[in-house]
Amino acid sequence: MADKEFIVAIELGSSKVTGIAGQKKPDGSISVLAIAKEDSSSFIRKGVVYNIDKTAQCLTNIVKKLEAQLKVHITQVFVGVGGQSIRGVRNVVSKDLPADTIITQEMVVELMEANRTLDYPDQKILDVAEQEYRVDSQLQLDPVGIRASRLEGNYLNILERKAFFQNLNKCFETADIKVVEMYLAPLALANAVLTEAEKRSGCALVDIGADTTTVAVFSKNVLRHLAVIPLGSNNITKDIASLQMEETDAEKMKLKYASAFTDNNEIDDTLKYSIDQDRQVESRKFIDIVEGRLEEIVLNVREQIPNEYYDKLLGGIILTGGGSNMRNIEKAFSNHTHIDKIRTAKFVTLTINSSHELIKAHNGMMNTVLGLLAKGYINCAGSELDTNRDLFQDNSASNTKPAPDRTPRSATEAGPGVIRTEQEEKMAEEEARRKREEEERKQEEEKRKQEEEKRIQQEEERKRKEEEERIRRENSFWNKFRRKMSDFTTKLTEDE
Repeated sequence: MADKEFIVAIELGSSKVTGIAGQKKPDGSISVLAIAKEDSSSFIRKGVVYNIDKTAQCLTNIVKKLEAQLKVHITQVFVGVGGQSIRGVRNVVSKDLPADTIITQEMVVELMEANRTLDYPDQKILDVAEQEYRVDSQLQLDPVGIRASRLEGNYLNILERKAFFQNLNKCFETADIKVVEMYLAPLALANAVLTEAEKRSGCALVDIGADTTTVAVFSKNVLRHLAVIPLGSNNITKDIASLQMEETDAEKMKLKYASAFTDNNEIDDTLKYSIDQDRQVESRKFIDIVEGRLEEIVLNVREQIPNEYYDKLLGGIILTGGGSNMRNIEKAFSNHTHIDKIRTAKFVTLTINSSHELIKAHNGMMNTVLGLLAKGYINCAGSELDTNRDLFQDNSASNTKPAPDRTPRSATEAGPGVIRTEQEEKMAEEEARRKREEEERKQEEEKRKQEEEKRIQQEEERKRKEEEERIRRENSFWNKFRRKMSDFTTKLTEDE
């Protein structure tokens, strides 16, 4: 077991934190080895960490539970990043080129790096989705190799509030859990539940969670829009609770009676739903409350689909997440969006092998964490666990071998959907500074070398000119006359 290799992924949601460990097989399938869950409603709100200490403790518990099932230490994890503050903002960067310039990959990277330098107050660029490039007057997905005099890059910058991103990183630092890589959770989910045909022909992925609903729009295999609506299935529960009942009872009623759409002719005004043994609620009032809130969610989703793509969603709308399990939800979305093609992604398109009930349930609630697991590619297994050790004792002094640090990458090297951790960013900045200083040192050495060569050349030139001047003087008329007179005088003297 000590030599076993596996990948660990963690998803931080508004209602629960989920950890999963799995192995990738040569045939492309994934075997799920362990799953751990912890309630997060008291310290994560709308997908955002608000209490760092409680979140760190929860993460520690998740890892220890996974380790207990695996009987192997976990050295590092992959983490999904989502939540209310994430949004996509478009930006355009252009550059004029000399006439008939052939565009190179270096020019494209330079344009992307210029886009990354854009400063958004209190916001951080997590990722950049390349839209297309305008080469002179033509739009191209890949401009490399094309001759042009102007290059314009269109980008979708994925932003998050800096404070929220820092809190997330601080949680793992406090829990002493190494993050090998962070990944944009909506993209991981999209890659796990959407087909290539849907992303190519145009579709909207709607993930209805507990506190938020995430909308991701794709066209021509490119992410075109991303937004997180601060409404989810818990809002329906709270509305039902306004009928003077506890939220736990309201949740039970939602799961038992709620329907996203009920034909008016099918509503029985005399029918009542039981809250408990002593109380009941009129079915029409209950239906109005559920449908009213759900309509608000659907209309907000509709508003988040850009007009330029709304009529071109040939792949339709794909629903997923725990909130998508409500009866007749596809009918409700079709009624309010006027889009006929609606499907619910109950499970991922990947081949998953597992006997775990949470996986076998196929209710859309494990799709994101499975998508994150599929994105993992580095072994997270450490040494064998001491089975005699107390599960919740401090294992900081254990013999777990720390995972080696990866070579820090620049933002453009990280790849689509990949989010560098704060530690990797600092390492990359340090590496860039070191390279800069090394380059400056080399330039300084080259400059000194050139100055020394120039000095030597000038010295040689001075000596050459002095020699030429000496020779010129020696060969001048007066020098020749002086030498002849000297020779004549010497000869006369010798004759005498």
